[in-house]
Amino acid sequence: MLGLIRNEWMKIFRRPGTYVMVGLLLIMTTVAGAFIKYQESGGTVPDNTEWKRGLQTQNESYQKQLEEMGEMAPREMKEQYQREIAINEYRIENDISPNQEYSVWGFVSDTSLLIEFAGLFTIIIAGGIVASEFTWGTIKLLLIRPIKRVKILGAKYITVVLFGLMMLVILFGYSALLGSLLFGLPEKAIPYLNYYNGTVTEQSMGLHLIGYYGLKSINMLMLATMAFMISAVFRNSSLAIGLSLFLMFMGGQVTRLIALKYDWAKYSLFANTDLLQYFEGVPMVQGMTIGFSIMMILIYFLIFQVLSFCVFNKRDVSA
Repeated sequence: MLGLIRNEWMKIFRRPGTYVMVGLLLIMTTVAGAFIKYQESGGTVPDNTEWKRGLQTQNESYQKQLEEMGEMAPREMKEQYQREIAINEYRIENDISPNQEYSVWGFVSDTSLLIEFAGLFTIIIAGGIVASEFTWGTIKLLLIRPIKRVKILGAKYITVVLFGLMMLVILFGYSALLGSLLFGLPEKAIPYLNYYNGTVTEQSMGLHLIGYYGLKSINMLMLATMAFMISAVFRNSSLAIGLSLFLMFMGGQVTRLIALKYDWAKYSLFANTDLLQYFEGVPMVQGMTIGFSIMMILIYFLIFQVLSFCVFNKRDVSA
């Protein structure tokens, strides 16, 4: 299996397009750093000694708005206000000022938006890794070996996952390095305040960002798995890449519109891939839980894999 994975890895890096994708990711990160630096977004934060009074006033305003709207308050707004109130109260009680200098962690957080581009590049690899073998006729060279088809396809999928992981590591590592050079490290460790199930807890900023990148990459993994499945079933890289990219940019928005009227939208893949909604937002459909979303992700994952391996094993490739 390791030999097959190494072979697939070499195929990927023989293509100039792979280096172009890595280069684009680095260039976009560099441009983002230069833009933030020279727009003075990372300037010194004023020392506001009255920040506690400001947070108290903000909480009073939130409470007043909630009382005025009563039961008519939208669920998303109500939960967002409750989250802000809880975090503000925690800051006041534990003397954690919101006045923070922009540092490497802020930059790493901002560049997390580029995870979508890392996902885009991973989808391109996933959509072509099987279909291209049929297009070029090299699939016959693989299948004449005394190796089971399951191992061949498994090696290709593992290579796709490793490529996606490599892109995330490059993005995170380069963002941390560039952010350290441009904005420096924080003078003291500043915790990230996490709100979950009505409770506020402190987390290390570095560990929080690693977890954040991990949760954000779930959508990338599932779409890459879908592209891989389409590539294996239909042997068409254009269809696999095009459909997956379309769903990447439109799937969540369409699902959110459906969720406004129909509860069955919660069974959609795109209603569940964003696990951050349980920590930093509001579930797309009321009543959804993180356990439900994980279960739905696993079900879709198994469906994609079963389709990929069953069709690839049974398909005649002699023509």
